[in-house]
Amino acid sequence: MNESSITPPFDILYEKGPCICVQKKAGLLTQAPPGIDNLETQLREFYKQREGKTGNIYLAIIHRLDRPVSGAIVFCRNVRAAQRLAAQFRERTVRKKYWAIVEGSPAEDQGEWHDFVRKIPDVAQGEVVDESAQGAKRAELAYRVLARFERYTLLEVELLTGRYHQIRLQCAARGCPVWGDQLYGATESFGPAVEDLRHQHIALHARQLQFRHPMVDEMVDITAPLTDAWNDSPVWQQLRTQLNREVAS
Repeated sequence: MNESSITPPFDILYEKGPCICVQKKAGLLTQAPPGIDNLETQLREFYKQREGKTGNIYLAIIHRLDRPVSGAIVFCRNVRAAQRLAAQFRERTVRKKYWAIVEGSPAEDQGEWHDFVRKIPDVAQGEVVDESAQGAKRAELAYRVLARFERYTLLEVELLTGRYHQIRLQCAARGCPVWGDQLYGATESFGPAVEDLRHQHIALHARQLQFRHPMVDEMVDITAPLTDAWNDSPVWQQLRTQLNREVAS
């Protein structure tokens, strides 16, 4: 099959050797049981078609993005690459920056947030808890305000730890939930209307991913373009105008 004739249902942001970084669509699971559409299965099918294979395709999931979140995510095609890249995530040498439009605004223009969080048992939801609570894990992030428009604020967030629903939880705990994230208190929906709420989008985008290629001595720096849900939003257009003014000044 002609490789150029194969169009995957995702955008490839970077591919070299056993590493591939793609753009995950909001509303799509990173991984799921058989019969449920997910990015891992889409990527396996893409490789089978491109390489003309019918057997198993090795594909390691190094990290995940929440279902309603869009943006950059990296996978590995062999065990050695997966082990080395996973070690970078564990050692926190991978830089992960997100853009988030939140309702309201944090108290300071920039800073770090430190909380303890945990996943609520048997529920697809987390909570901020006291340090002494059973299952509590320390959650750390750094943020800065990029732009403001009316009751919305654009944040750039760098994850310093990788906890369950971390950005969503820590924003909501400070009275500024991610736009569209009704699970954590947002009052307005974001993105296209959906019949199934599980496919809902939120205004959280994995914007930048930086890591050292696990097989060759070079740094990889990926920026994921914003989605149509962002670009079609009048709120984002106003925030972008403010952002461009800040950059120009």
